[in-house]
Amino acid sequence: MSNRISPFSPLEISSPSPFQPRSFTDPGKAVEALTELYDRNTAFLIDSFTELAKGGPITARYRAFYPQVSIETTSFGHVDSRLSYGHVTAPGVYTTTITRPQLFKHYLKEQLALLMRSHNVPVVVSESTTPIPLHFAFGEGAYVEASAAGFDDIPLRDLFDTPDLNTTDDEIANGEYIPPPGEPSPLAPFTAQRIDYSLARLSHYTATSAKHFQNFVLFTNYQFYVDEFCNWARDLMAKGGDGYTAFVEPGNITTPAGSSHPEGDTTPPRLPQMPAYHLKKKGHAGITLINIGVGPSNAKTITDHVAVLRPHAWLMLGHCAGLRNSQRLGDYVLAHAYMREDHVLDDDLPVWVPIPALAEVQVALEAAVAEITGFEGFELKRIMRTGTVGTIDNRNWELRDQAGPVKRLSQARAVALDMESATIAANGFRFRVPYGTLLCVSDKPLHGELKLPGMATAFYRTQVNQHLQIGIRAIQKLAEMPPEKLHSRKLRSFFETAFQ
Repeated sequence: MSNRISPFSPLEISSPSPFQPRSFTDPGKAVEALTELYDRNTAFLIDSFTELAKGGPITARYRAFYPQVSIETTSFGHVDSRLSYGHVTAPGVYTTTITRPQLFKHYLKEQLALLMRSHNVPVVVSESTTPIPLHFAFGEGAYVEASAAGFDDIPLRDLFDTPDLNTTDDEIANGEYIPPPGEPSPLAPFTAQRIDYSLARLSHYTATSAKHFQNFVLFTNYQFYVDEFCNWARDLMAKGGDGYTAFVEPGNITTPAGSSHPEGDTTPPRLPQMPAYHLKKKGHAGITLINIGVGPSNAKTITDHVAVLRPHAWLMLGHCAGLRNSQRLGDYVLAHAYMREDHVLDDDLPVWVPIPALAEVQVALEAAVAEITGFEGFELKRIMRTGTVGTIDNRNWELRDQAGPVKRLSQARAVALDMESATIAANGFRFRVPYGTLLCVSDKPLHGELKLPGMATAFYRTQVNQHLQIGIRAIQKLAEMPPEKLHSRKLRSFFETAFQ
């Protein structure tokens, strides 16, 4: 055992010098102060760890805190009722902890500016009472445990704060959080530690940095869509980008606009579980495509984490079982309602909560189908149906007694069945992220139409590119909308946080 310190000896707390709260009427200056405080406190933790890892004496427990931003209002004054966010609902003190302010710089400036304008009050930047876990202070790509050979004699948790899963939850987003008496109300849907947890998971699952994620996200469950997206994006980069600045692939492999080849090493060591591809545009206004694989568990996992980035919209593009005899392979299904038999969200969002279709997204998707296929009006019904999409957690549901599921699907007026769409829509509803679903019928198990190998090849060759282009065009239409129009009030509950 090392004689540097006894693991049972009490340790004093060592922290950076106290930070005096500052009041701001300029959102840009407030974000600069948040960045200054966050950088100072994370540097303190990293430097302390580095010194101890080199064998330095252990004389204290090291702790630094997340920055926080707060406002206080004393009026019930009526704000612009057209806005779905950017204001609080009642007088009081509201606060939220902040992490990675440089990553969220544009978002924070926008949210703080809306608060100042809505309530005519300053914001206060101060130090919170929530410790920054050492793991999160290092940020993405750090291997803290692997570097801690100098801590064999004492647990790392005795010297630094580590992630606390007891307080890393979705109570605010789920509408379950009730502030203790005398405590401030939440200003944002996620706390700093919850965001840090998801940023680490995003890097793990997608093999790309959080800084590359764009505000408009496409989810798919087939590699065919990824291949088409990559070919289209690379061709776009070679031709100059057409407004997009770079294309980023797993491993953070980047092809800048105007180039035919990526920078640096082009061989990632392995593909992650849910690889992400980012066609970047200034202001994070580009497109992120994620191959989530198959199943509602994956769908929930990835949307749980993407949600902390506060995207403007996400859409599901994938294949489904057509449930109506009038449908043909290759037809499209635009989800107007969702039948949830996925079960993965039952504890967070009860099945009795309706998941509505969002008019702004529905119009964009239908217009994109018409534009790409050339069908309009009544003729569009030849290739597309709208209706209920069911999502189930059993891929081989048709091998069981069909009396139960078929009856339920018929009563729900379902036109298609898959394993991801309702989960993605439900998490969009839960996290206030506008959502939509456009599926392509790839088989009709209730009518004996299963794809044979040759049929499958022809189907994928003819349909995937068109389906992807429809999704991209729909995203572009949504990106042209003002954010206040896209983020409609229908996703907001009675008592909402001010931050989008």
